[in-house]
Amino acid sequence: MKIVNDNVKLDGIDKTILNFLMKDAKKPILEIAKNIGITGAAVHQRLRKLEKSGLIEGSKMMLDARLLGYKTMAFVGVYLDKAVSNPQAVKQLSEIPEVIECHYTTGNWSIFLKILCTDNEHLMHVLNKNIQAIEGVSRTETFISLNQQIDRQIKI
Repeated sequence: MKIVNDNVKLDGIDKTILNFLMKDAKKPILEIAKNIGITGAAVHQRLRKLEKSGLIEGSKMMLDARLLGYKTMAFVGVYLDKAVSNPQAVKQLSEIPEVIECHYTTGNWSIFLKILCTDNEHLMHVLNKNIQAIEGVSRTETFISLNQQIDRQIKI
């Protein structure tokens, strides 16, 4: 049994269940149970325990943004005038729908963003009219993703 912390203790069966669900969160519980050799009730019980521990934060439907017309993914380093600008800047960034991740970082930038846009023109508009217009933002540095090479969760 692997002890992750005081609240989370994982054994091989827990790991197998989680690996099935991380690959396909819609996989039927009974199918998982059959593959492992335990009952569906036992799988449900283990999942409830892991949810209660906080290890499982929930599940979500992942959409293919490209099929919705979002073909440009970019990472944006945001330089703030001063650290006290951070909470207000983050509040305003949260109102920009194209911003899908926002991280407070160490290093050169105060904030690091992941954004999705329909194309480069849309990206330029979001940068110039939305992000750089936020009070406290002194400048930004943008990196366009040409192709995502790895997309996975942490291995358990």
